[in-house]
Amino acid sequence: MKILVINCGSSSIKYKLYDMTSEEVLASGIVDKVGIEGAHIKYKLPNGESKIIEAPVPTHTEGIRLMFDVLLSDEVGAIKSLDEVQAVGHRIVHGGTFTKSLLVTPEVIEEWKTFMDLAPLHNPAHLKGYNAVKEQLPNMPQVFVFDTSFHQTMPEHAYMYALPYKYYTNYNIRRYGAHGTSHRFVTQRVGEFLGIDPAEKKIITCHIGNGASISAVDHGKCVDTSMGLTPLEGLMMGTRTGDIDSSAILYIMKKEGLSIDEANDLLNKKSGMLGITEISSDMRAIEEANAKGDPRARLGTDMYTYRIKKYIGAYAAAMGGVDIIVFTAGVAENQYDIRQDALKGLEFLGVDLDVEFNKNPGRGKDVVISKPESRVTVAIIPTDEELLIARDTKHLVQG
Repeated sequence: MKILVINCGSSSIKYKLYDMTSEEVLASGIVDKVGIEGAHIKYKLPNGESKIIEAPVPTHTEGIRLMFDVLLSDEVGAIKSLDEVQAVGHRIVHGGTFTKSLLVTPEVIEEWKTFMDLAPLHNPAHLKGYNAVKEQLPNMPQVFVFDTSFHQTMPEHAYMYALPYKYYTNYNIRRYGAHGTSHRFVTQRVGEFLGIDPAEKKIITCHIGNGASISAVDHGKCVDTSMGLTPLEGLMMGTRTGDIDSSAILYIMKKEGLSIDEANDLLNKKSGMLGITEISSDMRAIEEANAKGDPRARLGTDMYTYRIKKYIGAYAAAMGGVDIIVFTAGVAENQYDIRQDALKGLEFLGVDLDVEFNKNPGRGKDVVISKPESRVTVAIIPTDEELLIARDTKHLVQG
C-alpha cells in the first residue's frame, strides 16, 4: 500500500511517498515559493542526491500537479500511475477540539473551518492542498492528521485561560498545543525502544527545534503542553517570545505605535533567540558565537535552556513525578550542550545524565543518555511525524 503524505504551507508543499508494506520512503521533496517568483520543486533522487526543477507555480493546484509530474517522471519517478497511491494524508497544524485523525468528509471540512482563524497562516494552506488533490483525484481518500489532537486529553483546568468565560464559549479561546504528531510519535517510539508500555509511565517529551514545545504525558495521555491557543506560548524559540507578560506587548505597541499585525510580527518573527542575540534564529550559529565568547549568545542560550528546565520541573510536579524524559527535533537531537544545560540541576528528580556519552551519542538513532542507575531515563528519540501521518492514514483507509 502506497501512501502520500503532504504538508502544505502558505507558499510550500512538502511531500513524502511511503510504501507502507515496509514503511520505506519511495520519494520526497518540496515545492517551494508557491505564488512567488522563483518557484521550484526540489526532490531527492534514488541515490540520495537532490535535484531542482524551476517552474511557474502560481497556486497550490499547480504545485500539486508539479509534484505528481515528478512522481510519475520516466527519469526520476517513483510510480508508473497515480492509481498506485491508495490515499493521501495531510498534516493539519490546528484541529481545534478534534481528538483524533479523520477520513475527510464534507462534514469534517465544515466543522474544521470553524477553527480556521486559530491558525490563519497554516490552515488555509492545508485546505488548499486538500482541494488541489481533490480537484485532480476526486475519488482519492484523504485523511487529516491534526497536530493538536494529541493534546485534547488535557483536563479543563490545564487548557482554560483565566479570561472571562464568554471568550471560550464565543470564540474557542483556550489552550490547544502544537507539535502533537511529534509528541505522540516519540511517546509511542520510546515505549517500543525501552520495551515498556507508555500507559504505565510518566513521560515528559521535549520537541526542541526552531519551534519548541514540551508535553506532560501521564500514563499515555497528554495532561499539559507548553504551547497554547497558538504556537507562540511556552518556551523561548528561534524567533518566538514564548511566555511573556501581556502588558509588555501593550506597552510596546503604545510606545512605538505598532499595529496588531506589526505586534504579531514582532512576537512571532523578530523575538526569541534572534531578538536576544541579534545574531540568528539558528542555534548552530548561536553555538558558534558562544564558542567565541559572545555575551549575548551566552545570555540567549542560558534563557533558552532555563525555560526548558523550568517546564520539565513544572510537569514533573503536575504529574507527581517523571519516569522518562525524551528529547527530539533538530536542536534537541543534535546539540549536546542544550540537553546538558537543560537537565543540570534536576538531579533532585532522579536525573543522572551520562555527561560524557551525551557529548557524542551518535546522530539519527534512538539512544539512552542517562546512566544505568538513573531513576529517570533520559532518551533521544528522532521524531518522524510524516511516518505517523502515513500510519494513521493507512489505518483509517483500511477501516
